[in-house]
Amino acid sequence: MALSPVAGISQAGRLFALFLDVGRLMFRRPFQFREFIQQAWFVASVTIVPTALVSIPFGAVIALQIGSLSRQVGAQSFTGAASVLAIVREASPIVVALLIAGAGGSAICADLGSRKIRDEIDAMEVLGISPVQRLVVPRVFACTLVAVALNGLVSVVGVAGGYFFNVVLQGGTPGAYLASFSALAQLPDVYTGELKAFIFGIIAAVVASYKGLNAGGGPKGVGDAVNQSVVITFLLLFFVNFVVTAVYFQVVPAKGS
Repeated sequence: MALSPVAGISQAGRLFALFLDVGRLMFRRPFQFREFIQQAWFVASVTIVPTALVSIPFGAVIALQIGSLSRQVGAQSFTGAASVLAIVREASPIVVALLIAGAGGSAICADLGSRKIRDEIDAMEVLGISPVQRLVVPRVFACTLVAVALNGLVSVVGVAGGYFFNVVLQGGTPGAYLASFSALAQLPDVYTGELKAFIFGIIAAVVASYKGLNAGGGPKGVGDAVNQSVVITFLLLFFVNFVVTAVYFQVVPAKGS
């Protein structure tokens, strides 16, 4: 059933309120360190292999497309720079975000949703325990840590895959590939990719937690909440990615300019 505009605005407000609650309770003691370790291990275990496998074709497709285009315009010497910048600044955070939201976020939503329909969340509130501090905050920290770590993995694997396919399949020169991206790439490019992964990890965890904590209607309601959390997370990720990229190009000058 489609939401009315008023209901949609109300849900958006409650989601934003959960973001604020997470920020407020993030450094309040006691911190659930054991829960954080368990969740970080779980999210990493379900995402690290798919992330590594997906990053190879991502890097290959970007390298092949840019290599073909650069040959058409006579700019083969810039193939390495364009490929690496596209992977590090854009592709890596997006790949990590999609897998964190699709694998880790859906599992978080299902876990919290099942707790909700079993009345565990209500029981915690009756006992004076904050579900946000006890359950949501450790999961936000876990998703953020794993997202930042996986972003580095995707960047390395994607760049290596792009190098291999450009040099082997398209006959590129290894020296020109390496020299071009070292001449144009800069540290803020890496920082921007990590910042995006950091923000995407927070968004994926908070949205999944919100939909899980507000699930209802039995197992079917939990399944609907999982689907909605993934879709909402994807929409927010692409919007935030556009905003961060636009701000980056306004703030950080291009190397050599």
